[in-house]
Amino acid sequence: MKKVLTGLIIVAVIVIFSIIGTYNGIVTKHEVITAKWAQIENQLQRRNDLIPNLVNSVKGYASHEKTVFENVTNARSQWAKAGTIDEKVKAAGQLDAALSRLLFVAENYPNLKADQTFLKLMDELSGTENRIAVERMRYNEAVQDYNITVRTFPGNIIAGIFNYKVATAYFKTEDKAKIVPEVKF
Repeated sequence: MKKVLTGLIIVAVIVIFSIIGTYNGIVTKHEVITAKWAQIENQLQRRNDLIPNLVNSVKGYASHEKTVFENVTNARSQWAKAGTIDEKVKAAGQLDAALSRLLFVAENYPNLKADQTFLKLMDELSGTENRIAVERMRYNEAVQDYNITVRTFPGNIIAGIFNYKVATAYFKTEDKAKIVPEVKF
């Protein structure tokens, strides 16, 4: 009888430690997602701060490209208004598309491409875009790792008990950002 009781106690302790370990793993992965998202926000804010200077330097050369400037400004304001992660992901995608159109317009102005201020801003923006891409990749990997944990056994049971849901906000390139804009003069 003592052996059976000892065996049950050992099994119970193993189950309890397994539940604690799984719960702590879910919490840790959830916090990693939060930290990765904060890094994306830092880089997107850096880009957001660079945009007015870039737009102003392009405006001097391409003043008749009003819709491009309006699109960039509107996309930038959508980012500022976004409250949830899903809204921010969508706003960042719209800003990506608007920026790609602005940069396409800038390619048509040789004097602009030689302007030192524009070149410096482009270098800053390019570096920021690279950092954003890296942070998005890291965020997506963290979301994937977390989602696997909360969707597979026994994580799905522990996640359900403690009300942890699947994270749905992956960063994807919007279809608008893939389209090459047409520029007419």
